Amino acid sequence: MSKLLITGGAGFIGSNLVEYFLSKNHTVVCLDNFSTGYKHNIAPFLNHPEFTLIEGDIRDLATCKKAVEGVDYVLHQAALGSVPRSIDDPITTNEVNVSGFLNMLVAAKDAGVKRFVYAASSSTYGDSESLPKVEDCIGKPLSPYAITKYVNELYADVFSKTYGIETIGLRYFNVFGRRQNPNGAYAAVIPKFVMQFMNHESPVINGDGEFSRDFTYIDNVIQMNERALKTTDKAAVNTVYNTAYGDRTTLKQLVTYLKEYLSEQDPEIADVAIVYGPNRAGDIPHSLASIDKAKTLLGYAPEYSIKEGLKKAVSWYWENLK
Repeated sequence: MSKLLITGGAGFIGSNLVEYFLSKNHTVVCLDNFSTGYKHNIAPFLNHPEFTLIEGDIRDLATCKKAVEGVDYVLHQAALGSVPRSIDDPITTNEVNVSGFLNMLVAAKDAGVKRFVYAASSSTYGDSESLPKVEDCIGKPLSPYAITKYVNELYADVFSKTYGIETIGLRYFNVFGRRQNPNGAYAAVIPKFVMQFMNHESPVINGDGEFSRDFTYIDNVIQMNERALKTTDKAAVNTVYNTAYGDRTTLKQLVTYLKEYLSEQDPEIADVAIVYGPNRAGDIPHSLASIDKAKTLLGYAPEYSIKEGLKKAVSWYWENLK
């Protein structure tokens, strides 16, 4: 079994990866500064004999070097997400997402890590209007966040060519599921809407509700990370992959599904009104991934559609947050 470093391991995606790879008998090191992650996300693993928590910041190179000691693979999830957050504070977003990423790449290279798999982003497609999104056809970034995630890809490519470290970037498309934070100014839309519905509050849709996204359930993302770690095909490394389901859902459709599934628990939710507000700066109107490359080179086969994932996510939120 391998020793894995999962940066941002106390976050939404990171903690799900920690749980999964511990269940597969790997040794897991979690590096997190708890700026957006939570100790309760990793509380069940703190006494696990194969789990180690390092509380630290990827902006500190010495911390990164400590975290990669004896590590076979890195799953780099640590970042400051959110387009609005990056617009409000581009400097901190850049420090974490670019300088922190570079620190992790340097530390991984110096430690002789076998492969560096990192969270890239669908925001990299920017103003490209082509659908579906294909990995080698991107536009200009529309936010500071998108710039940082594109720079990550450029650095990873240079490091693989210059230093020989294997890298794989996973362009996440609107990931949702258990442990995703429903609170705060930068909460993702699905957990935020779920909590509002459960409180009989009207969710606010930015725009007319016709913007669409390729919403991707967390277990599909876990599968992609595992396949990125395991592949032995040299043609499959040192590149990027869309990590998605391959279907798009409008925000109007999304709230309809959420109402339906939540109303099974609380019939009054069916009567909660929807409010429409202005479009949000930096938002891409439509997002739909081609997952052909991941299917061909990694054998990716997503198991959960938007509806199947939402049912599981709604059930988790109802049981854990109601």
